[in-house]
Amino acid sequence: MKAVQIVAVKQPVVLRELPAPVAAPGQAVVQLRAAALNHRDVFIQQGLYPGIALPVTPGSDGAGVVVAVGREADAAWIGREVIINPALDWGSDPRAQGPAFRILGLPDAGTFAEQIAIPVANLAPKPAHLTWEQAAALPLAGLTAWRALFTRAQLRAGERVLVTGIGGGAALFALQFARAAGAEVWVTSGAPEKLARAQALGARGGVNYRDADWSEQLLRAAGGAFDVVIDSAGGDGFTKLVDCTKPGGRIAFFGATAGNPKLFEMRKCFFRQINVLGTTMGSPVDFAGMTALVASAQLVPTVDRVFPLAETEAALRHLEAAAQFGKIVLKL
Repeated sequence: MKAVQIVAVKQPVVLRELPAPVAAPGQAVVQLRAAALNHRDVFIQQGLYPGIALPVTPGSDGAGVVVAVGREADAAWIGREVIINPALDWGSDPRAQGPAFRILGLPDAGTFAEQIAIPVANLAPKPAHLTWEQAAALPLAGLTAWRALFTRAQLRAGERVLVTGIGGGAALFALQFARAAGAEVWVTSGAPEKLARAQALGARGGVNYRDADWSEQLLRAAGGAFDVVIDSAGGDGFTKLVDCTKPGGRIAFFGATAGNPKLFEMRKCFFRQINVLGTTMGSPVDFAGMTALVASAQLVPTVDRVFPLAETEAALRHLEAAAQFGKIVLKL
């Protein structure tokens, strides 16, 4: 089979011919139809993850058809259209992942390949209303957004939500999921065209975080502070998110792409009873809840661009440029 591999850090990926995977006990082999990129893939290529062992086939998101199963796996999976849950071995505690937890694509061979061997426990039926490319865009970012909103922040209908950095996959899913749950959603972005596109997807409004007074603008436009804030950037702008949060509100965050905040006013948090909630990925229960919401609300992931597998390097550079609105997908 053909597969894309990272063979050296800070070097272009390589398209290789590799042996087809064989299903171990409890596993299935999936013939992938599409795979999606995440910033994690760029970070691995840049050598920014600990314990990188090369070569490795990256990729955490995928959708395809089951073509074989190993012993101890139900043969009824064969021929079924599936999406892949990239959270491997979460563990028994729904509150947090266990010591064996890992994300598909490092160290386990990922989805930038024509086939993958994966535990059947990590398979879910492909939502019937989605194309292959849309289905492949869903798993990692959708799971992350769903857990942040519903498991960690305990979002309720009628609440006001702020989603920062709209345009990335998880942020867009947070917008779609919160709207489907009956929340009012506002967004931030550094690009005016992304704010406009977010409003077309249901955001009530938004502001440009490059403006020095963006938080004041936002509070005026929204008519007050927010019950829930979903953030993936961190950085110095994180301190303003506290000002944008109601007393008793919740800030859930799952990234630090802008770095750690240099100044964090703890007094504002404890005096106003604000909950600051770290989160990452999600449990099998979270994944089931996420896919159920997508199916019941007929939600459609936003796909920015589709590249062939042979152009994975170009796709990675497109993601790195941060100009995308939605997920970047590989078609197999």
